[in-house]
Amino acid sequence: MRDLKRLLHPESIAVFGGAWAENVVRQCDTSGFQGAIWPVHPTRETIAGRRCFRSVAELPGSPDAAFIGVNRHATLEVIDALKRAGCGGAICFASGFAETGDHDLQADFVSRAGDMPVLGPNCYGVINSLDGATIWPDQQGCRPVARGVAILTQSSNIGMTLTMQQRGLPIAYLACLGNAAQTDLADLAEAMLADDRVTALGVYMEGVGDARAFARVVVQARASGKGVVVLKAGRSAKGQSVAMTHTASLAGGGVASSAYLKQIGAGEVRTLPELIETLKICHANGPLTAQTFLSVSCSGGEAGLVADAAAATSLDFAPVPDAQSARLSELLGPLVTISNPLDYHTFIWGNVPLMADVFTTAASGFDATLFVIDQPHPGRCNVSSFEPAFEAMIAARAQSGRPVFAVATLPDTIDEALSDRLLQGGVTPLLGINDALAALEAARTPPGTDGWAPWRARASEIGEMLDEAAAKALLAAAGITVPRGVTSPVLAGVDPGDLSPPFALKGLGFAHKSEAAAVRLNIDTLKDFSPIHGASGYLLEEMVTGAVAEVLIGAVRDPVYGATLTLGVGGVQAELLADTVTLIAPVTGVEIEAALTRLQLWPLLDGYRGMPKADVAAIVDAALSVQAMMAQDGSLIDIEINPLMVRENGAVAADALIRKDL
Repeated sequence: MRDLKRLLHPESIAVFGGAWAENVVRQCDTSGFQGAIWPVHPTRETIAGRRCFRSVAELPGSPDAAFIGVNRHATLEVIDALKRAGCGGAICFASGFAETGDHDLQADFVSRAGDMPVLGPNCYGVINSLDGATIWPDQQGCRPVARGVAILTQSSNIGMTLTMQQRGLPIAYLACLGNAAQTDLADLAEAMLADDRVTALGVYMEGVGDARAFARVVVQARASGKGVVVLKAGRSAKGQSVAMTHTASLAGGGVASSAYLKQIGAGEVRTLPELIETLKICHANGPLTAQTFLSVSCSGGEAGLVADAAAATSLDFAPVPDAQSARLSELLGPLVTISNPLDYHTFIWGNVPLMADVFTTAASGFDATLFVIDQPHPGRCNVSSFEPAFEAMIAARAQSGRPVFAVATLPDTIDEALSDRLLQGGVTPLLGINDALAALEAARTPPGTDGWAPWRARASEIGEMLDEAAAKALLAAAGITVPRGVTSPVLAGVDPGDLSPPFALKGLGFAHKSEAAAVRLNIDTLKDFSPIHGASGYLLEEMVTGAVAEVLIGAVRDPVYGATLTLGVGGVQAELLADTVTLIAPVTGVEIEAALTRLQLWPLLDGYRGMPKADVAAIVDAALSVQAMMAQDGSLIDIEINPLMVRENGAVAADALIRKDL
């Protein structure tokens, strides 16, 4: 990893350029930067009241950080000079490099930088709100903080937008990567997380770069009690577009990235508000370990909103335990039904000791409690009547020792001042019920396994599809059971021999035989069958009988994450139903079995309504064998078994597709 300490914690900053460089100086002044600022300009005498130096050679020392706000060609000359001067790191603002197709210019940029860390090109820079170092050429809304979260974004505009949030999130660092030509996501993430004042990391991710390095950084962060939350952009883009298997489309787009983030222990969100709310949870509580949740409000309407929104999540709003239920009934009286969500009505409103008792009693029965409340508009209303409720929440947090959240039904009814006060009291403000519940789910992401890393990625190849007979021969060699069968280049040469009917007759050379009408099932004889148009040969097999369920198992090389392993509903409806779960290799048998339980199909595998149970161990063994094939043979591009016919005992690969780089 690159040494970014001087760039992130500069005592001296050199700025190059005109208006953009002047903006950096003014931002540093506004944020209270106490170090030296050295403008460099060939003709101007001063910039923002500071003397200009004509070149790097004239500077009074080696700058810790530099902002390069000149055109792309002049940037290369500045990089050269800074490198020779021993600069601690630079930010390249100019665009017009690889993002516009000029890869040669970007390669020259990287070569000239050498081992001097650089962010960009096409990068706004870094905001350090802990020390007041704002190497940023535009407006920004960060406030000075003593501790807070780090945010890393691959979009400068998204970064600027996040600085303007008024949701009470304390931002310690915000940094942009731009093109990440040299310093990548893992480099910058590790450097920011190394600061003890940083409580969590948020990432707006367009591309992960080195997936193995970022996995290691996230696992280390979780081990130190810091949560990592990612908003992955571009989820709708199709991945693995050249693949011919169902698995490729089922594991493409954002599916693989979501699987990767889950396996490394990074929470995933879908929107910027969810990112902010999740970071607040992690800042105040660390990664959330709560299993049971209680919702408390003074209105049945709010209780209903929470109940409806919670139904779409995995959050467990369990019944109120007997001890707490009895005490709450005593405190609230016979007109209040003790349930979860809990509507405590307004009988206790304004009574600080009683509200504190109710809130603390409620919170003590659950791992985490949501108090739903919307602050009146402070500019139009008298908010004093709501103070007892906020004080009671803070008391409940202190006395229960468990996470407490003040949840607004609307995203703008807890203002920044109240958010600050609640956070100081240990209560995490969450704005908007749906965003709050999504954030709670993301914050509960379990940590990744220490030492786990995806396989090294390589570019996908088009390769060549093996016919089904050749594919099944590879499966059988790997220990996966396949039907007994015989092959022939022509239909007339197919000889069943000692095979037992009923048979399946298949034309070879088709990616999807059902769509090509190249399959004949449940046949006892080959008489009266005409050749299959387009077939390169024929495979006659014994039909698989006694199956409890049909399962899909597929593995695909991924150009970013190494390889994916997908499990799901098999058969011709695989893509239509899309009941699948995707993992990133390598995985264990325990992880595969746990993944199977997340399928909608799982009840059928587990003996739904008295039906026979499928041999789950056989599914796991087959999936592990497919993974082992991919690990041992780098020429394999993708493997799909669809369907794996699963019996009460054992499983048989009834159909298979394999592409290989020949």
